[in-house]
Amino acid sequence: MSIGSLRRRPGRTLGVLLLVLLSFLVLRRYLHLNPDNCAQEGARRLNWSTLIPHWLQHRQLGLQAKGQNFMLEDTIFWIFGGSIHYFRVPREYWRDRLLKLKACGLNTLTTYVPWNLHEPERGKFDFSGNLDLEAFVLLAAEIGLWVILRPGPYICAEIDLGGLPSWLLQDPGMKLRTTYQGFTEAVDLYFDHLMSRVVPLQYKHGGPIIAVQVENEYGSYNRDPAYMPYIKKALEDRGIIELLLTSDNKDGLQKGVVHGVLATINLQSQQELQSLTTSLLSVQGNQPKMVMEYWTGWFDSWGGPHNILDSSEVLDTVSAITNAGSSINLYMFHGGTNFGFINGAMHFNDYKSDVTSYDYDAVLTEAGDYTAKYGKLRDFFGSLSGASLPPPPDLLPKTAYEPVALPFYLSLWDALQYMEKPIKSEKPINMENLPVNDGNGQAFGYTLYETTIASSGVLHGCVRDRGQVFVNTVSIGFLDYKTTEIVIPLTQGYTVLRILVENRGRVNYGNNIDDQRKGLIGDLYLNNSPLKNFRIYSLDMKKSFFQRFSADKWSPVPEAPALPAFFLGVLSILPSPSDTFLKLEGWEKGVVFVNGHNLGRYWNIGPQETLYLPGAWLNSGANQVGALQASSPFLCESLSTPLLLGKKCFPGSLQSGPERGRCSRTPLSPPQVIVFEETMAGPMVQSTDTPNLGRNQYLH
Repeated sequence: MSIGSLRRRPGRTLGVLLLVLLSFLVLRRYLHLNPDNCAQEGARRLNWSTLIPHWLQHRQLGLQAKGQNFMLEDTIFWIFGGSIHYFRVPREYWRDRLLKLKACGLNTLTTYVPWNLHEPERGKFDFSGNLDLEAFVLLAAEIGLWVILRPGPYICAEIDLGGLPSWLLQDPGMKLRTTYQGFTEAVDLYFDHLMSRVVPLQYKHGGPIIAVQVENEYGSYNRDPAYMPYIKKALEDRGIIELLLTSDNKDGLQKGVVHGVLATINLQSQQELQSLTTSLLSVQGNQPKMVMEYWTGWFDSWGGPHNILDSSEVLDTVSAITNAGSSINLYMFHGGTNFGFINGAMHFNDYKSDVTSYDYDAVLTEAGDYTAKYGKLRDFFGSLSGASLPPPPDLLPKTAYEPVALPFYLSLWDALQYMEKPIKSEKPINMENLPVNDGNGQAFGYTLYETTIASSGVLHGCVRDRGQVFVNTVSIGFLDYKTTEIVIPLTQGYTVLRILVENRGRVNYGNNIDDQRKGLIGDLYLNNSPLKNFRIYSLDMKKSFFQRFSADKWSPVPEAPALPAFFLGVLSILPSPSDTFLKLEGWEKGVVFVNGHNLGRYWNIGPQETLYLPGAWLNSGANQVGALQASSPFLCESLSTPLLLGKKCFPGSLQSGPERGRCSRTPLSPPQVIVFEETMAGPMVQSTDTPNLGRNQYLH
């Protein structure tokens, strides 16, 4: 096979040398005009194409489908790709993961673009920090990788609502993934902004993007025959000029084809290889073959096993795919983590939400470590390249920190007084339609509903996804998909009824994505009579949520703490931060925050038993750790030094040794570890240098 590099034309060498010199002079002038590093970065993005040799500025043909081959300019090109989602990997580790992809013998990076994260509120865009798409694509180019971009608008990706923003569901008539006006107007505005960033990064403009995917697996949805042509036109009208692709599984392939767009297929087993040839041939004739998603493993759901795929089977299938004359993309090369509340869910017979880890049993682990798959695939792709591969980067260090109790506490009921005033409504309001976030509703987290009742009886209603029911502050059980009613015990006089509802993740794949509103849906009934006059608290648990809880709001943990509750402690990191995994034995269900980063959910039903904590998110010295828990005391094993909020020391948090009795001179912001505990809490939260993703189940 001839792989990847462009062939130089005769007589070009002298011209190239002169143009490289010219590029150096341009770069020198640019650096002189922009001494500030931040300004340099902005200018580099805007003028990146001016800093490359002239013969690359005038790329003419790009990636083409010619007969059975891909061609990059005038050279046969094999796409050997790997998927990494920038939004699932700490930005500080992007380079490490991309270098490992390159060292595995791959030449192309593929990534989705999550609309819901980039436009969390209508018309307000976020491409900063871990969402800096342009920086990620430019870094891939710097490392020597081509890029296939998969911008959706729907991406699946086991992410909440398949990457669609939840504010779309404020429209009661919304028809997602169709040419419904309310949907296309939102897509048009999003694409106006997104494509202005993407267009300069295309191959023909001197960038690394050689192909762009049109939507994702639409053949399996297929609600509107006008929709895919609309998305194709929306891309082209905004300046997308590279090769367009679709991506479908074998069952959806026939219905996912778009005129003028190359079809690719998704699969996992060798038994599906026949469809690689026969199905693609039937829909588009003699065109290059590509497996856009060869699934190197699979995702996990709460309450299920940890899915794994044998490395020898992976190697055999990859070899068979390439022997069939097909290009390939490894989905996933590196899965990463569903940090925060971004995980998706499936709902066919039963509702099943995805776990926090997106390890996927991929070629690299959740923490970026090598696997048996990596070694075998590196040898395989190295044998095809005909050239030596770059050495794989060293592994990032892992460590287990000392266990520490979380000694400070704030019950949810006490915390309510420090929050925004509750929304008052005659009837329950679902999360998406709450008048919060400048009218965009609530996307993630929890919502607390309160009303007053004067009698006992049977309570029932539609709760999405899981609601803990309280009489005053006493928990009496849960409502969810399977448990739709609960008995309210006999009470005296007027009683406060509370339901704390968790959005566990919106469905990301299937025909029911239009029905993914969360919270209380419709009326809540007691003895078949609808309850009225609700007070509703939005508990989205963003960083700003915790800024209300200043040092004087916290107190030492009592012997019998009221739950749910927040718990707070400190993690000491010396001498330098390393990756670790938090282990929550004895805890039941919650969310963990460290230094303002939401590490995600944990739940003792498994399979996942540890939460990944990147060392890049830790500071040398004291790192505050907190926890929201819903039913019992909490200790966090990974904490050991004084807890500081601003300049105040808490009782019992004084320094040891010569500094005992004094507060640190260096104030720290109050990062949290939040544990929403519903029935039982453990004595401590441990840390370990080895992840535990649960009991294994082999995929076949």
